[in-house]
Amino acid sequence: MTFAEAIKTNFSKYVTFSGRAPRSEFWWWALFTFIGNLIFGAIDMALFGTTITEPGSFSMETHFSPFAGIFSLVVLLPSISVAVRRLHDTDRTGWWWWLLLIPIIGIIVLIIWWATQGTRGPNRYGEDPLQ
Repeated sequence: MTFAEAIKTNFSKYVTFSGRAPRSEFWWWALFTFIGNLIFGAIDMALFGTTITEPGSFSMETHFSPFAGIFSLVVLLPSISVAVRRLHDTDRTGWWWWLLLIPIIGIIVLIIWWATQGTRGPNRYGEDPLQ
């Protein structure tokens, strides 16, 4: 699956949590969201800058980032759904996605599972997406 195909597939399966997603679909989507956040974050920084407030004895720095925020909201549900479908490809239930709530260890376990090869042939979540 190419970069463009992965983006098109994930937007067409916006909230589809059933089925399976191959590694290429998941990792191309992850790259797309990372690059999108970088670009929109840079645009926000260029347009709105940084606000530094120094009330009393401490300083506070804030970033107003409406474009990056909107982009993040747009890709939130497809990101969750492709992560769940990727877990399905490794024959794991999508409920394992909640491991993200465990600091450090949860994301490490999920990255390892997302990076492993999916089960060959059909599994309980559907047909092999690579066949």
